[in-house]
Amino acid sequence: MSVPRRPVCDQTAGCTGSARSTSSLADRKGKSMIRTFLSVEITDEVRTAISKAQHDLKERLAAHLSKEIRITWGQVNSFHLTLRFLGETEKHLIDQLREAMASVRRSHPTIQIPIDRLQAFPSFEKPRVLWVGPSDEWLKSEPAKRLAALHREIESCCHSFGFAPDEKPFNPHLTLARIKLGERQVGELLAKSGVCEQVLRLGSMTVGPIVLMKSHLRPTGPVYTKLWEVV
Repeated sequence: MSVPRRPVCDQTAGCTGSARSTSSLADRKGKSMIRTFLSVEITDEVRTAISKAQHDLKERLAAHLSKEIRITWGQVNSFHLTLRFLGETEKHLIDQLREAMASVRRSHPTIQIPIDRLQAFPSFEKPRVLWVGPSDEWLKSEPAKRLAALHREIESCCHSFGFAPDEKPFNPHLTLARIKLGERQVGELLAKSGVCEQVLRLGSMTVGPIVLMKSHLRPTGPVYTKLWEVV
């Protein structure tokens, strides 16, 4: 997902963007910023199921790993569905974002997303990200259309706060691993293992409450802290 620019607004009422300013980089210098994203949390039951699937994938790849392959595995307690990565966010916008997202949440129904396939970005042949999520068939369904409508409103709202548009299409997924080195080799191992054709039954995630998370980057991996939740 592309990284948006820092918010450029000092005041934003709702999602209208009517009070948005175009402060320069010099104006923003020294302001208190935190790295954030909007997300949906998953249940412990689903988290356990995904953890088992991740462990199975590790086991399948472990015997064939070499110095030419480097994989970073997602932490079990950090699994989540990202609705919108915001990036560096001015602290004074946190409460305004909460009010705006509460309005968005009230105008959309709860959505169930089945987690039934393993996929990769950009492809299984040279994967950089391994993830689980809904099938292509579900992505053509009415619930998927409702999810797309929710995401469009979230995107519009974020843009009104000064965040740069996200040019990539929204693809609901939960990240299992990132391939740092040896994409082609990992792709070959996945093809031989047969996991690409397997149908998963990992439950479903509920897109209801919207959560704003703070992301603190550390050498051991990111640490997430919930800032607020709107139900």
